[in-house]
Amino acid sequence: MMSIRLPLPILAKKLAAGVPKGHFAVYVGESRKRFVIPTSYLKNPTFQALLRKAEEEFGFEHHSGLTIPCNEDVFVSFTAQMACA
Repeated sequence: MMSIRLPLPILAKKLAAGVPKGHFAVYVGESRKRFVIPTSYLKNPTFQALLRKAEEEFGFEHHSGLTIPCNEDVFVSFTAQMACA
């Protein structure tokens, strides 16, 4: 099995960001509140629809993190349901 080694500055930045292995950060709503969610959510059809909506609204050419165009309360409710599933 081959692994990819990240340069130390990139690795340090990733660790400093507080994102555990198997998770990723997204920014939600107009206030861009940061959430760290499991990568398993990528398989969920509802989350995939949110990603398509983000693509339509923001495209792929932004450098400010993955932003989900969704009300924070709705996103919290969605993640709570996912955690119980």
